[in-house]
Amino acid sequence: MNPNQTLFFSHTEFLLLGFPGISKARPLVVIPFLSIYVVILTGNSLVIHQIRIEKSLQSPMYYLISLLFAVNITSTSVVLPKFLLGLAFNLNEVTLHGCLAQMFCIYFLAIFESSVVLLMALDRYVAICRPLHYHHIMTKPFLLRLGLIGLLRGGVLVSPLVILASRVRFCGSNVILNFACENMALLSLACGDVSKSQVAGMAVRVLVTVIDVAFLLVSYSGILYTAMNIAAGKARHKALHTCSTHLSVAVSIYLSALLASVVYRMETVSYDVQNLFSAVYLMVPATLNPFIYGLRVKEIRECLARSWRKRNASPAHKRVNRT
Repeated sequence: MNPNQTLFFSHTEFLLLGFPGISKARPLVVIPFLSIYVVILTGNSLVIHQIRIEKSLQSPMYYLISLLFAVNITSTSVVLPKFLLGLAFNLNEVTLHGCLAQMFCIYFLAIFESSVVLLMALDRYVAICRPLHYHHIMTKPFLLRLGLIGLLRGGVLVSPLVILASRVRFCGSNVILNFACENMALLSLACGDVSKSQVAGMAVRVLVTVIDVAFLLVSYSGILYTAMNIAAGKARHKALHTCSTHLSVAVSIYLSALLASVVYRMETVSYDVQNLFSAVYLMVPATLNPFIYGLRVKEIRECLARSWRKRNASPAHKRVNRT
């Protein structure tokens, strides 16, 4: 390649090499990641299905839980199937356009997930602080409009990051030492100045985190104040229990994102550790959410239990009829 070609050369194909420090044992990593992915698909789909068919769960709070679980399934499916194929069959190749598309989906879904968490906080705030107006405020059209705003916000904030990354020249290595096309992992291969992309990425992360966490703190502070002034102990306990469930989900999402962001910026940390924390951010909330809601929300727990009893009773009932 002559100097003029080198000056304008930029890779259009990359290799996604997650957990590079254990290259010989990478096929074995399929087992835990595939197991967790199956749990995510099964757990989230089961709760979504139960909410869809159960009439007693047809309310805004459960619609939002279903939406959150749908985001869980989608966000993990954007990354894990490609990663699992790479581990099992060494299919690690990805085009620049494919990488940018995956990057867009990762961050778009992360921001939309945060929007859904905000909607859940708003729902609980109205239910507890404005109970007489709840059904007039939290209507399906209102939720749909807010959901569309959340989608629009994600698109507006993420598009500049992808556009900036698409204009970067990649003339060095084409090996992305991560299992996903994250912004910093791709930019680490860039030639030249990428300060605009780095600043834009940091600005989006800080903006979303600060605004959303501030909204959550205000909402749950109002909820806590109102709940503590409820005279009936049982009503107070139910309000606090429901809100603590939502809050625990929000904490797991934002805490895992914060840890992954901090670890990724620590130069002394190995690529394998960075990959591990990225996996925690991507997979842990999606894995835990069905268990948190399935165990802590009484209505969902009872519906799941009834469904389980019916499923187990059906084969026995058929055997009795045959005899």
